[in-house]
Amino acid sequence: MSDALLILTNLPDAASAQALARQLVERKLAACVNILPAVQAVYRWQGVVEQASEATLLIKTAAARYAELEVAIKAAHPYALPEIIALPIVAGLPAYLDWITAETQKDVNV
Repeated sequence: MSDALLILTNLPDAASAQALARQLVERKLAACVNILPAVQAVYRWQGVVEQASEATLLIKTAAARYAELEVAIKAAHPYALPEIIALPIVAGLPAYLDWITAETQKDVNV
């Protein structure tokens, strides 16, 4: 079992997805974020079935950074109830998983 997580969230458009992805990587809360444009969502919200086009973010991070990442997503997300789902990465190329951990280490000011 690795220390890496794959976080999923959806945003209403490419511009907000790109802005959030950049913010997460710049703050070292994510090593990498892939943006999947134009996914279609069908969901029930407040008793009504809705349909929307969204952009999905695939966020790679270390488990130790999850709490901060969740706070950052909630603060920047335009939805009242953002989808934030964390999936453990149980296996993968060891060098890639090590890279995720290295790129999400907190900066230590000496």
